[in-house]
Amino acid sequence: MWFLSPPQGTNPHLRMSGPMNINHYATKKSVAESMLDVALFMANVTQLKAVLEQGASFQYYITLIVLISISLFFQVVIGILLIISARLNLNDVAKQPRLNILNNTATALIFITVIINIFITAFGVQKTGLYPTRNFRPY
Repeated sequence: MWFLSPPQGTNPHLRMSGPMNINHYATKKSVAESMLDVALFMANVTQLKAVLEQGASFQYYITLIVLISISLFFQVVIGILLIISARLNLNDVAKQPRLNILNNTATALIFITVIINIFITAFGVQKTGLYPTRNFRPY
């Protein structure tokens, strides 16, 4: 009956209609990683714009241009790897070694990109004049 508690040792919230489709799971994981990659890509483009607007007089101008460019390049490569791995069928045993290499490569590049972005943040991209000053007149 529906009002009885589930058998002991099972979680009523984790019901599956059948065996888990590993390929579907891997595809959803790749799509989520791709969305995060796009968000980081947009943030890096914004940082690059801020550095370019500050000009060559900024203390870490060349350093930040190089780091952001490397980060953007790695993100494009990661995106390509994720698209390729999402299109391959994980259930095909013959393709699993290739998918494993693609996944390991993407993971390593993501790690390197995170480290690079920590350095980008540490060198401090500040956007000057972001908020205009307001002259308030007290009454």
